[in-house]
Amino acid sequence: MKLPELKIGNKVAKVPIVQGGMAIRLSTARLAAAVANEGGIGLIAASGMSHPELRYEIKLARSLTDGIIGINIMVAASDFVGIVKTAIDAGIDLIVAGAGFSRDIFGFGKESGTPIVPIVSSVKLAKISEKLGASAIVVEGKEAGGHLGTDISVRELIEPIRAAVKIPVIAAGGVLSGKDIADMFRMGANGVQMGSRFAASLESNAAPTLKEYYLKSQADDVVVINSPVGLPGRAVRTPFSKRVMEGRVPPKVCDSCLKACKHNFCIVRALTRAQQGDVETGLVFTGEYMPRIKKILSVKEIMSNLLAEVENCYN
Repeated sequence: MKLPELKIGNKVAKVPIVQGGMAIRLSTARLAAAVANEGGIGLIAASGMSHPELRYEIKLARSLTDGIIGINIMVAASDFVGIVKTAIDAGIDLIVAGAGFSRDIFGFGKESGTPIVPIVSSVKLAKISEKLGASAIVVEGKEAGGHLGTDISVRELIEPIRAAVKIPVIAAGGVLSGKDIADMFRMGANGVQMGSRFAASLESNAAPTLKEYYLKSQADDVVVINSPVGLPGRAVRTPFSKRVMEGRVPPKVCDSCLKACKHNFCIVRALTRAQQGDVETGLVFTGEYMPRIKKILSVKEIMSNLLAEVENCYN
């Protein structure tokens, strides 16, 4: 079986695979463009970026592909509105927003004609999103990496949410293989979003040390911590995340990067340290099934393997 196209607003992806927006700076222009060149949707992780940096990344991605490029942004970020407006002004194709829910963003999307895709984990938020004008929704289950909005599996969320809305539903959380993709489509999904598999790619902006750390992780290394955002977050057990689980690690310097911060540690600085290869004092966000990944591959290889696996599932 050939996977159907994924239409979000006026954008049509030939391959219904969205590369998750992984901050801080794991998914930048090079990774997003590589996914877009294979027919999927590439996302630049905008959280933690300055406006000039975001403009640069969008411009760079445009020079590398004529495919679909979006951004992912945390609603919890203090500069959320500024980032959204900057991305729209730079001509981004779509905006995916998570780690919170914003009603204002739909107005920005309607005014500019930019498709807005919120990340939700309940029937209630799915319905609200559709009513407010969402072009699609990402339905994220407990298996996802980073900030979590639910303790329910995506496999339990897809069918009731699919029945509740008419807009495209994109399944996220624990999607690593072609079989996972086929399962999501059987449940009614119109597309999938994948983070972990692309974090462990050649084009990922993670430092080589971090990529090697992904491959070494075991199932019991994956833990859930309390994020300063006010949500639980799934991460790999590192010396730093172990300290966070035991108590507060108050930041010595505060960049006021969040609208409301618990101040138990600085998430932007911790994620940045990990992205740069410091896995001792950095926070390594990860999906629940990252330990299943055993090799760093190119985006082209990843996409080719996934599509072949999907086809085998239907033969």
